[in-house]
Formats: sequence, structure tokens, C-alpha cells
Amino acid sequence: MDEQNRNLLLAFALSLFVLVAWMWMFPPPEPTPQDPAEVAELPLAEGAEAPAMVEGIGADGLPELPRIDIDTPRLVGTINLRGGRIDDLALRDYRETVDEGSGIVHLLKPEGSREAFYALHGWRPGRDMDWDDVPGASTPWELVEGTRLAPGSHVTLAWTNDQGVRFTQRYDVDENFMFTITQGVENTSDSTARVAPYGLLSRHGEPSDLENFFISHEGFIEVADGKLNEDKYKAVRDFRVHERENTNARVTDVAENGWLGISDKYWMATLVPQPGQAFSAVSRYIPSRDVYQTRADLPTLVVGPGESDQVQTMFFAGAKEWSIIRAYERDSGIERFIDAIDWGWFFFLTKPIFATLYFINGIIGNMGWSIITLTLLIKAILLPLAWKSYVSMAKMKELQPEMMALKERAGDDRQMMQQEMMKLYKEKKVNPAAGCLPILLQIPIFFSLYKVIFVTIDLRHAQWFGVFNDLSAPDPTSVMNLFGLLPWAAPHPESILAMVFIGILPILLGVSMWLQMKLNPTPTEPIQQAVMMWMPWIFMFMLGWFASGLVLYWIANNVITFTQQYLIMSMNGSRPDILGNIFTKKKKT
Repeated sequence: MDEQNRNLLLAFALSLFVLVAWMWMFPPPEPTPQDPAEVAELPLAEGAEAPAMVEGIGADGLPELPRIDIDTPRLVGTINLRGGRIDDLALRDYRETVDEGSGIVHLLKPEGSREAFYALHGWRPGRDMDWDDVPGASTPWELVEGTRLAPGSHVTLAWTNDQGVRFTQRYDVDENFMFTITQGVENTSDSTARVAPYGLLSRHGEPSDLENFFISHEGFIEVADGKLNEDKYKAVRDFRVHERENTNARVTDVAENGWLGISDKYWMATLVPQPGQAFSAVSRYIPSRDVYQTRADLPTLVVGPGESDQVQTMFFAGAKEWSIIRAYERDSGIERFIDAIDWGWFFFLTKPIFATLYFINGIIGNMGWSIITLTLLIKAILLPLAWKSYVSMAKMKELQPEMMALKERAGDDRQMMQQEMMKLYKEKKVNPAAGCLPILLQIPIFFSLYKVIFVTIDLRHAQWFGVFNDLSAPDPTSVMNLFGLLPWAAPHPESILAMVFIGILPILLGVSMWLQMKLNPTPTEPIQQAVMMWMPWIFMFMLGWFASGLVLYWIANNVITFTQQYLIMSMNGSRPDILGNIFTKKKKT
């Protein structure tokens, strides 16, 4: 391995080391949950907008109304007749932890509960109308059609104002995670009604399980006419005070296609106007209430006496499953809906890598073996480049004795050393840069797969075998539980014990890195020699709390790379002696 190649690998290794050390020494702080009662009792900020636009006004102290059941193959919950809110929703297919008896994931929660998060669809009054003339956040809707919300079974709510304008909201839901809300208005009064529909998502405080990890986006997300905007909670808090909203807000006018919502790592709730529908996307934070809101404001409907009109929007609330949201993007025309998954800067790699992994897992049915199969496939694609690289390394290794002799003759004369090295390369027809390209390609591929394993829900609670029942979590084995043979858990990933009593996968990673480095030429610089010698064992301890799926990929990659390099170098005249790191020239026949 030439000096340029060694420096590249060294820079990559040190960068990853610094990243791991920083994340371990300075983990994100745990957010302090706010008392639900305190949230409910907080007054509105001075000058806040009208009641229908801010959740919970007047709800306290009002009698509880009946709820409508939501019952689908994948969702369970209720609709609150007070305001017509979807504020109670859980995901049947996902549990909080891998432990037996763990409860299912609760995505939406009503106001007054801890970490309240819910959806509300309502109306804004237009000219010659007042807020009392439209249904608000605390309006007692009447159930006029249906008994429960299920696929193929809708429900309709109604409310009529004192002037005779009747408002309706019809709810439909499919077999996955998409609701359709049809907001209607029928004018039986003698004057024109001007009303503007909207959809609102409201979250009280940041979620307690917020990771605040730079590699994964959690917070606000919107697509406005093809442009993707992602804002973490802190960024929304730092928005300037918007004149119209009278609080920290950003307003984006969407001409034709767009959607907006609040996204967690694995789940999200999004408001989706119909494709082709113009609307205004509002993202805002209300400091006095510690409430985050995102809202889709649709154009005003002008409904004359004896006339009626309606508007239809979609509402997604569920898991960010690649196949499901991709189907919504294609079938419903929701532009860039697949980008609700945070693919990152290397999206041109992460998307096809995940699609391939998904396809392989569909055949094998085991995510652990699928990761190993994907690694084999990637290494097969890169084999032509790897061949050139390893042939070059074999030739470079053969030149090691002559390189050492050159160094002794040149002494401290670096210019002479460089000139003699270039002359030697030319005589032996060796290209020292030939080994760089595979390493350069491996770096974005490694980070892309890390991204895929970290952010996609398909790795969450994905089993491999035995105690490896969650490939998105660190290795559950440890010296302390005899690598999974004893019935107690390994040390917590963030504890100092986890850095010492590591699991079987980090150990295999260290050994595989050591074997691979034994095939490479020994650096001439003492500092580089020390770094290359200690790096496998440092990484073995530092990466013990990484996702086990990522460590599995790295082990598989190292083993395949070692096998390829050993065979190719042997076929080209050098047989590696791993234990002594001695290459002996094969006699040609």
C-alpha cells in the first residue's frame, strides 16, 4: 500500500474514530417531559390567532363526548367528537420493544395526555363571517352516518351554525395508514358563505424518545412543488415571528403539489392535499404553550344561498414503510412521498441499496442473511476494480525490501526518496494509485448502508438468529452474559461497561480487520505502523454499541475482502503468510 493510499485509509479511520468518540462522550441530552396538566392550562400567547386555528381552546371543563372507533387491519383508535379530532391512534403491527408483552406503538394521543399529538380539520371564516359561524377546535360534532371507521365503512360528522350553514366531515380509511377527509359545506341561509378549510397537526413539546442524531431527521417535513424542506424542532423554534401567524412561523405557498407533516424516526403524520390543489403550508411554534404545529390552509370556498361545495384531503398516520409510501406516491400521485424516509446526501446510493436489500429479504426472509447476501453482491460488482487494486498491492508488497533499502540510502532527503520511488515504480510497472479507487468507493457505500440500517423501519426489531432479535440495536451479547448463553442482558450501550465487556460481533469485527490489515504492506513510518497495528482493536471496542446490522455488514465485508485479496495476490505471484506478514515469491514454472 503506497503512502497516498495509506493516508487515505488513515484519514477515513481517524474521522470515524473521532465521530464515534464524540457521540459517546457527548450524547444528546434527554428532553424533560412537560407536565400534561401544565400544558393544558397554559394561556394563549398575546395576540394569538382565532380559536379554530389553535388547539384546545375551550376544551377544558367541557363534558366528554362519545368517541368513534377506528378499527383497521393495521390501526386501532378513536375519533373525538369534540373538534372532530383524530387524537387516539396506535399501530397494531409494531411494539415498543422486543420484550414479550410490550405494548403496541401509540402514535397519536389526545390533548391533556403526556406528549399529546393529534390531527384536526376545520374551517376559517371569510368576509362577513365570524369565528362563531364556523366549527372550531372544541365544537361538539354530531355523528350522522356510520358507527365505526374501517376500510369500506366511513363515518360522517355534521354541525350547523345559527345562520343555517351546515358543515360536514366525512372520514374514510384504507387498509394501511391513509385517511381521506372530505370537508363539505351546505348553505341554506340567505347570504353567501365564505369559508376556508384547513388541516392541522399539533404536537405538545418534543417527543421524549427524540434522538437528535445528525444522521436521522426527526421533526417537520414538507414538499412544496418538488422542493423538500426538513426542519428539526430547534430550527422551528428559531423561526422568525411571522406577521400573519403572530408567532414563530414559516409560510410556504404551494402552487400545485405538496404535502407536510411531522416525522419521527420510524413513524410520521402528514397532511396531503389532493395533487393539483394549491394551498399554504404553515410550520410554527407557539412558545407560551410549547406547541409545534404544521397546517395546510386551502383556498376559500364561496358558497351562495342554496349551494354546496366540498374539498378532499388525505391524512397519513403510520409507519414509514418503503413499500407502502412508495405505493401512495405512485398510485395517489403524492410527489416525493418516498422522501419521507431520510435517505441523506448519498440518496443516489441509499435508495438503490435499500431497494436491493428489500428485494433480497423478500426472497430470504431473514434480514441478517440478507445483509450478508447484499455484501456479497456489492463485492461482486466491485470485483473488477478490486482485482486491479489487489494486483497492485501484491506488486507493492514485493517491492518492500527495495523500498526499505531506498529509505536507508536517502536518509532524510525526502526529494531523493520520492524521485527514486517513482523511478522504481516505472521500472517495475507499478501504479501506486491503483489501490485507491476501491477504498474511495467503499467509503460512500459504507455510509450509505449505515444510513439504510439506521433509518429504515425494516431493520427495526429485525431478527437474525438466537439472541440477535433486533438488527437496529447494538449487539445483545457480552462477556458478562457469556455471549448470550446466560439469561441476563448485556450492559447498556451508553454505559462504560459496554465499552469494556463487548459482544461477539465487535470481537469478530476486530479480528477480521486485523486479518485484512495483515495482507497490506507494512507502513514505513513508525507512527503509521502504530496506528495500523492498534486500529482494529480500537474499533472493536468503540463500535460495540453500533447497530448490530451495521457491524454484521462490516464483518462480512472484511471477510469477503480478505478472501478476495488473499486469492488474487496468491494468483499473481505472492502467497501471504498471515501470522508473520511475510510474502514469499512463488517460483514460476
